[in-house]
Amino acid sequence: MTALICGSFAYDTIMVFPDYFKNHILPEKIHMLNVCFVVPDMKREFGGCGGNIAYNMKLLGADCAPMGTVGDDFAAYREWLENNAIDQRYIKVIDGTFTAQCFITTDLDDNQVTTFQLGAIAHSHQNKVSMAEGISIGIVAPDGKEGMLQHAQQFAELGIPFIFDPGQNVTVLGRDELLQSFEYATWLVFNDYEWQLVESKTGLTTSTVTDLVDTLIVTQGAKGSIIHARGRRIDIPAAKAEQMVDPTGCGDAYRAGLLHGLMNDKDWETTGRIASLMGKIKIESQGTQNHKFDKQAFSDLFRANFGYALY
Repeated sequence: MTALICGSFAYDTIMVFPDYFKNHILPEKIHMLNVCFVVPDMKREFGGCGGNIAYNMKLLGADCAPMGTVGDDFAAYREWLENNAIDQRYIKVIDGTFTAQCFITTDLDDNQVTTFQLGAIAHSHQNKVSMAEGISIGIVAPDGKEGMLQHAQQFAELGIPFIFDPGQNVTVLGRDELLQSFEYATWLVFNDYEWQLVESKTGLTTSTVTDLVDTLIVTQGAKGSIIHARGRRIDIPAAKAEQMVDPTGCGDAYRAGLLHGLMNDKDWETTGRIASLMGKIKIESQGTQNHKFDKQAFSDLFRANFGYALY
């Protein structure tokens, strides 16, 4: 069973400002802001939802193939994928573009200034789900808007069950676009804030959305997650993190866990717990693709957190 992961690839450039933004911004001059934050250190991480999900699925031993669009500067990321044995057949280079770039500066109060340059993901619609062979399940993760909408329709036309996970792109999708994508999808995943936006935009509720899809999963961070499956509400506890290092990418790790459970015919109670444990492992590590584990370690952590054996 192979999963097709339609989603973005990006470089995340992370900087910490060793002071407070508020000390350098004059409120009465906010309409003519012109500031410079000097940072001593910088980290460049491999990111993007498609890349993150694929990385986590490989850790779980799942067969997957990411599909995304990248720029001329992808060489370093490509080498990383090769070193981690991640399939690159459906990663398309768009000549004359940059791979998407995210620049994040955080101050000592954990306030953030983020700039995201779309780059090549604006061309994600150039990839077609039909290009992939031997696919039995999929996910449409945050990517270029046109690509997300088209990939959802293509999965449905090919009869391939898939997760629709628009993430932060909920804000750029209109009511009709959301509703149409839901009709195509098998499963939906949102965090609690995103789901509230969807409810506001569409008029759907947790009870009425399952008229359109098989299951809705809503994550709630440290509170765990809720799975709404055809009249059933399944509360999934959060796996307790030993230390909270970096939440970036936890949602992608969670989604990899969902796909792994679905691909192995696990029930929702277990699938949700696999996803929860993936979030715990990720949050204990800096960056989105730096954590590692093997099957035995994951099995031991699962039993320790949830009191029963996974395998």
